[in-house]
Amino acid sequence: MSGVASGGSGESDEPGIRGGSAGARPGAPGGLWSRDFGLFFVARAIAKLGDTMLPVALAAGMLQHGYGAGAVGLAMAATAACFASLVIFGGVFADRFSTRLLMIGADAVRLVTQSLAAVFFLTGHVVLWEICLIGAVNGAAAAVFQPGVASTVPRLATDVQKANGVIRVAESGAQLAGPAVAGVLVGLASPAAVFAAHAGTYALSALCLLLLRLPPAVPGSRAASLGFRKDLAVGWREFRARTWLWGVIAIWCVLMITVTGPATPLVAVTVVEQHGSGAYGLVNSALGAGTVIGGVIALRLRPRRMLRAGAFALVGFAAFPASVGAQAGVGLMVVGAVVAGAGTSFWAVMWATSVQTQVPPDVLNRIHAYDVAGSLAMLPVGQALAGPAAAAFGAERVLLMGGVMVLVVCGALLAVPAVRGLVRVGGLAGGSPTPPLPGCDNCGSAAWGAPPQTPLLKRRRG
Repeated sequence: MSGVASGGSGESDEPGIRGGSAGARPGAPGGLWSRDFGLFFVARAIAKLGDTMLPVALAAGMLQHGYGAGAVGLAMAATAACFASLVIFGGVFADRFSTRLLMIGADAVRLVTQSLAAVFFLTGHVVLWEICLIGAVNGAAAAVFQPGVASTVPRLATDVQKANGVIRVAESGAQLAGPAVAGVLVGLASPAAVFAAHAGTYALSALCLLLLRLPPAVPGSRAASLGFRKDLAVGWREFRARTWLWGVIAIWCVLMITVTGPATPLVAVTVVEQHGSGAYGLVNSALGAGTVIGGVIALRLRPRRMLRAGAFALVGFAAFPASVGAQAGVGLMVVGAVVAGAGTSFWAVMWATSVQTQVPPDVLNRIHAYDVAGSLAMLPVGQALAGPAAAAFGAERVLLMGGVMVLVVCGALLAVPAVRGLVRVGGLAGGSPTPPLPGCDNCGSAAWGAPPQTPLLKRRRG
């Protein structure tokens, strides 16, 4: 693969683009809604639609074939573990090769694996290790896909927070529709139909990315590669130099083990067993509606201390596991899901924008990869422990404790000075720089062999 896309796409996808951090991004179009941003917007929305359909299909399909919460948790953990362990390598690839081609290839792989899963569930050949293997391959493909997302947004839009907010709203709209569609498909057809539809979303995403044209890189802005291992080390040094980044990630690991990891399979199994797959689809759609609300708020609110505002909003996430654990009824679960979705969506936009604006473009993919890997490192642990924890204490108690732990995590975020005190970079009213990831406080890369900084790239150390 080369750093320049082949064919007639017109893409110049050079790694190591260095741009200003206090204004419009070089190469980005003057307005938000361009043809290419629209294609990327559709690709992200379609992919999210499929991803939010999958938990319904997996839970319903595994239960239908005699498996329980532990098996559902293991299947989900296989994807998360493979993704978290390989995404840092994906970040290096994204800084060296064409991010667009890497994303298209990853979509193609997942098109094949999800089609295979559809065949398995259609024919009744559902073996746990095979489902886990498919999940692991999907995780590896996602690890190649995800790092390029961080650098694609600032190349397509000048107002990065607005772009992140718009994409979040689109993904949230898909999350609103996805579980409900999956529930209907499971009821009218079978889980196999949902897996087939999920495979189709990857085909559409790949098509949009195939038609996408990234603006050309700034001439002479490409940082020379030092070799795979050294590039990996540079990314790690840049990551650990930002206190707010690794601080958030360390706290996030606690959230993954105690809340998100166990809640993913336990909420699915609890709601499906007690109220049916239709109710689970409704609750997840409410979560999607909440994330739409949070994304819309993030489009309008531009707090000076973005992570502090995001941490306060994240408190609302406690309402989701707590309402399910308290067996509050479908109505109150829906309300809890809306509140939780709004809080997490607002946090996500604040976090993504912080990362993309604080981190220099030549290491952004690698930093984003370390961010994602650290954020999700403990997710498979939490998912794998969901079954044993539910057997020992009861699923409801585990979910209630998860609600309490959300409050603990938010308090910890606000207790770290580098997190609560991080000030947004530049004025984002008309154009904004690349946003940073969950814990990276402006560090320079010149010290690690990258080209010298220009005045626009001066960065504060956290």
